[in-house]
Amino acid sequence: MSLLTRRRLLRRAALSATAAGAARTGLAGATVAGIAASTVALGGCDSPPERTTDPEPDRGLRFPDGFAWGAATSAYQIEGAAKEDGRGESVWDTFSHTPGRTRNGDTGDVAADHYHRYAQDLDLMRDLGLRSYRFSISWPRIQADGSGRPNQRGLDFYRRLVDGLHERGIAPMATLFHWDLPQALQDAGGWENRDTAERFAEYADVVFRALGDRVPVWLTINEPKTVVQNGYIWGHHAPGIRDEDAAYLVAHHLQLGHGLAVQALRASGATGRIGPALNLHPCYPADDSAESAAATRLYDGYENRLYLDSIFKGAYPQDVLDDLGPDSRMVRGVRDGDLKITSSPVDLLAVQYYTPIYVTGDGGTVRKWPTSEAEWQQIYPEGMYDILTRVTRDYGRVPITITENGLPCPDVPGADGNVDDAGRVTFLRDHFAAAHRAIGDGVPLESYHVWSLLDNFEWAEGYEQRWGLVYVDYASQRRVLKRSAHWYRDVIRRNGL
Repeated sequence: MSLLTRRRLLRRAALSATAAGAARTGLAGATVAGIAASTVALGGCDSPPERTTDPEPDRGLRFPDGFAWGAATSAYQIEGAAKEDGRGESVWDTFSHTPGRTRNGDTGDVAADHYHRYAQDLDLMRDLGLRSYRFSISWPRIQADGSGRPNQRGLDFYRRLVDGLHERGIAPMATLFHWDLPQALQDAGGWENRDTAERFAEYADVVFRALGDRVPVWLTINEPKTVVQNGYIWGHHAPGIRDEDAAYLVAHHLQLGHGLAVQALRASGATGRIGPALNLHPCYPADDSAESAAATRLYDGYENRLYLDSIFKGAYPQDVLDDLGPDSRMVRGVRDGDLKITSSPVDLLAVQYYTPIYVTGDGGTVRKWPTSEAEWQQIYPEGMYDILTRVTRDYGRVPITITENGLPCPDVPGADGNVDDAGRVTFLRDHFAAAHRAIGDGVPLESYHVWSLLDNFEWAEGYEQRWGLVYVDYASQRRVLKRSAHWYRDVIRRNGL
């Protein structure tokens, strides 16, 4: 790869959603205006709007009948019970226990203790009025070493969780892989090894046959781009590798695993729907130059089209392949028939939106909008509208679910014990309004899941950032509904703003 490409990839990784270590890299490349703007909390949490307990005025923005309001979590971030009931070690266990990898040396060993407190958390969901709950299944809890006979105690836990959701009138939405690869598979090469995609399909089949009659929606792989960029280019996520050539071979094998899992669901006879969960970043030229326009097109190829095209068009974008070069491990790793597998027909697309990206003529990036506590996240609700309408325009009317959207706030209980996260309310209100506008313009959006239900282990940031609707006191594991949770309950009740 050229030096320009290498620099571009590293900058891209630093801006990726959930790029937890990016805040430590400073403001190099940001415009003066962008830096100044980052001190203003436009929908962020540093300077929340005037605090009030009065209900917000009814804006008259109603969502379609049957719209499913929900919240999302992932297994390693909330479950804890890392060594209980036959669970094996994951790459995130290894990574978080390696000195210097996570802030304060935090791990997911206990997290929000959801494994033991799931019934209490299910009651919280019911009390909020959630209609859908998007969670992930821990692969090493089902297969300790990533293959072979399933662990019945692990399957039983998810069966109890799914049954509890149905008892409370909440639809389960299960993600098969949210980054917690069994360490034994990583030791054998991880996602660089094509065999891991096959093992993933076998694991998926186990789960489909155990739970398929109770789960209406399945998501295959969560944010393959984040695994590629943060896990293999920047190295601040598990498995902590910095190898660009390996990274895009990993991208292909993740897409292959997705397609094989789709095929496994069809073969299992389960009636649920299935699709991928992609974090999509609208990319905009930083200025009006032809150079910025060209650089933005390629940047979008790496950020979005690399994943969307292989799933919906059965091809990787040619500009990205040309940029990688014919000798790249990815290009050489694509076999005959692979793209037919990656493009196995899906039933829906899960979109995760956090931030826009502004691209300069040399392939760098600049900041245009204020940031949240996570400095990689520029707060730009219009980007939600842009990415939803773009997907529908370019890839057809595939049903869409938003499976992650939210921001971290420095939440602290007040003297009365309540948590007044007014900035999160503003952020969600503005993004909901953008989604409503997209629906009005023809986007087949059917549900919206706020990230996250609970404060949790935020990957390399440990417990430093709080993203939840529900405050978790980690010492006591006490749960407290934040102001945003009470507000969200009202949104759900009236099905709109």
